[in-house]
Amino acid sequence: MLPPEGLSETEVEIDGEPQSLVLRRHGDQLKAWLNICPHAGRRLDWAPGRFLVDQGRLVCAAHGASFEMEHGQCVAGPCKGASLVAVAVTVDAA
Repeated sequence: MLPPEGLSETEVEIDGEPQSLVLRRHGDQLKAWLNICPHAGRRLDWAPGRFLVDQGRLVCAAHGASFEMEHGQCVAGPCKGASLVAVAVTVDAA
């Protein structure tokens, strides 16, 4: 079950490969990105499912890149201008 607000992590299979996703729920909106920083290919969380947030931005635990959470674009840090890879998701109410 997803928390009503905030970030969480889940494991899914994409094209037959296991992938970690960052999920952001804000009201009735759900966004998902691969849990990979575009700077060095490392996971964004500092521990599984534990994310750093500063001033409403997701912060990569490895090198401090900062991502706005509307579109996943890096606004500060070593990958400024790059974006997280968005993943289409749906919510199953069951």
